[in-house]
Amino acid sequence: MTRNAATLAGFGAVVLWSTLALFTTLSGEVPPLQLLAMCFAIGGMLGLVAGVSRRGWRAVRDAGRQPWPVWVLGVGGLFGYHLLYVLALRAAPPVQASLIAYLWPLLIVLFASLSTGDGLRAHHLAGAFLGFAGAALIVTGGRGVALSADHAAGYALALVAAVVWAGYSVLSRRVASVPTDVVTGFCLAAAVLSAVAHLALERTVAPQGVEWLAILGLGVGPLGLAFFLWDIGVKRGDLPVLGAASYAAPLLSTLVLVAAGQAQATWALGLACLLITGGAALAARDMLRRQAAA
Repeated sequence: MTRNAATLAGFGAVVLWSTLALFTTLSGEVPPLQLLAMCFAIGGMLGLVAGVSRRGWRAVRDAGRQPWPVWVLGVGGLFGYHLLYVLALRAAPPVQASLIAYLWPLLIVLFASLSTGDGLRAHHLAGAFLGFAGAALIVTGGRGVALSADHAAGYALALVAAVVWAGYSVLSRRVASVPTDVVTGFCLAAAVLSAVAHLALERTVAPQGVEWLAILGLGVGPLGLAFFLWDIGVKRGDLPVLGAASYAAPLLSTLVLVAAGQAQATWALGLACLLITGGAALAARDMLRRQAAA
């Protein structure tokens, strides 16, 4: 797979993540950790079926033979990020916590320059900052936000969540030889850990009617296939471009909510669209040139 194709695969994960808000809204009152346990289980089981159908039980053996640092990285990334984000939303106002957590695309751009040979150029950084400005407009609705010392623990959790996901994404490049099928094991392990955390922190709520379809949609898409596509992108694609382009997730998510009648179109959304699109195009300048040359 070429670098450009892998980058596009990674962006496919971003597109799937844009459905996260809509499906989560439709999942009703199911607590977040319970929802994660169910969705990780669905994504993991689908990955298992797909892996065994393509490669037989070698797909399972490959996962079992991976050294423990690979498992720490994969399970820590998937489960660690989501657990920290849920805890951050419990300890701080959602707007501020979400804005801090959405530093991860910018951190990917920065970390990639330190740990890979991709190199960090001015247009990568400028594109990432434009994307963050656009994401900030979407999260805040164009209104300023104030950080309160009373919620410092929640802000810290959100920042650590951003570091964890960015670290997982960039360090995955170091284990590029690990088959993407192993993400199946990460999802199943994350499902078990999410279930344990749910039983310790939440009350179980049985989904009703259409909520089951929303949970299935989450498990198949943004909390399932997306992780496999992201694995391909971060291992073989252009990390700075992926980082900047990831800011399209809150924009696409908001557009999906507007189309579904769950949100209103505003001036802030229009400006955010320009900032995020412009930032992604700026960061992807080298990739677009490679495509044009090809």
